[in-house]
Order: sequence, then structure tokens, then C-alpha cells
Amino acid sequence: MPVNPSSETNADEFSYSLASLIAFLLAITLGAFSAVLLLPSWGFTLLKSLVGPDPKAYWYLSRGSAFVALGLLWVSMVLGLLITNKVARTWPGSPAAFAVHEYVSLLGLGIGIFHGLILMGDHYMNYQWAQILMPFGSENYRPIWVGLGQIGLYAWAIISASFYVRQKIGPKTWRFIHFAAFANFMLALIHGLGSGTDASAPWAQWVYWFFGGSILFLTIYRIIANAIAQSPPAPARPVSTPQTPK
Repeated sequence: MPVNPSSETNADEFSYSLASLIAFLLAITLGAFSAVLLLPSWGFTLLKSLVGPDPKAYWYLSRGSAFVALGLLWVSMVLGLLITNKVARTWPGSPAAFAVHEYVSLLGLGIGIFHGLILMGDHYMNYQWAQILMPFGSENYRPIWVGLGQIGLYAWAIISASFYVRQKIGPKTWRFIHFAAFANFMLALIHGLGSGTDASAPWAQWVYWFFGGSILFLTIYRIIANAIAQSPPAPARPVSTPQTPK
């Protein structure tokens, strides 16, 4: 009896959605359990750091979320390059790699937005909404480097939104928009190096070098692999038949 391909696709989508829901519920449960264990010990200190006269938590949360967002952007870039290089067909498979690529990109975008908005609570920076939303509007702290990060975040939002309009804009336009991910990644690196408080720390330097170097390596590999795949095959040499002596 033939199987309807659409039913298999719907079943796969349902399984993926169910697995995502279970993972989300487990994360909430573990987070709540951890909060019950940890809050009694350092809850007062955290509360003081958030609402005290000189709150520090907002600045630390922004610094930490910056590296988390950059790491997720790196994962998304790596998956995208592996998909185009056809390496992901071996493992975990193109559909799974593309789904994770899309999910990680959206998750990183959300944390990147959190990275900027959380500074609204910092009294030292004293940012206003216009300074957070408008590129190069940072008057109190390194406006050029912060502005490059803001542009990168808006570009990231456009690239992530293209996942949902792929059928309407067509594959060529979608690929063209996705090429902007390389510029977005460069803007994120430059933003971190220029405005990051931890940019001069040895561990941060290693992170930047690893992220940037690995993306450069995979990009060069992609260019070489595509050039080899598109090169015309060498013409076959004519087979010479031995002549029989007369």
C-alpha cells in the first residue's frame, strides 16, 4: 500500500514539535529546581545587585549574554556552511541540520536583543530607548563599536525573518539575503573586540580567534569545494588501438 509523503512529513513535524515541547518543559523544571536550591543562599545579594543604589547585575548580564549570543551565531554559521558544503548530509542529515540552524539563529537573536535591552537597567550607562534602538546613538560608551553591533543585530533580524518568507521571495533572493550573514558575523566580532569589556582578556581573545578562524576555514573550504564541483570534467583521451603488423 503506498504511503502518502505528506503524512510522513506531518508526522516528522509533529515528532519534532513534541520533542521541542518536552525539552522546553524539562528546561523549565530544571530551572525551577535550581532556583529553589540556590535562591536562599544568594537571593538577597542578587536582589541588591538588581534594585540597589548601584546595581551591577545588568552590566554583568549584558557581558555574559554577549558571548552566548556570539556563540549561537557561530553555531548557526557553522551549520549553514556545513549544509551548503553537503557535509551535513552524512550527519545529522540535511533536514535536521537546517532545523537546528534555524532554531539556533532565532535563539541567538533573542539573546542578542536581551544583551542590548538589559543595559536599560544599568545606572552607569544610563541608556535611553533611542540610544538602544538607534545605531551609533550611544553617547556614553564607544558609539562607533556599539553602533556596528546594533547594525549587525538588525541585519541578524532580517536574516532570521527570511526563514519565514522563503517560499514568497524565492530561493535566489533567500540565498542573497543569507550571504549577509558573513557581514553580520564580522560586525559581531568587531563589535565585541571594540566595545567588549572582556575583549583584552586572554580567554576572550582565544574565543574570538577560534570563532573567526573556524568560520574563515569553512568559508575557504566551501569556495574550493564549489569550484571543484563546477569545473568541467577533463576530456577523455582517445584510446589507441594497436595496429596489427602486415
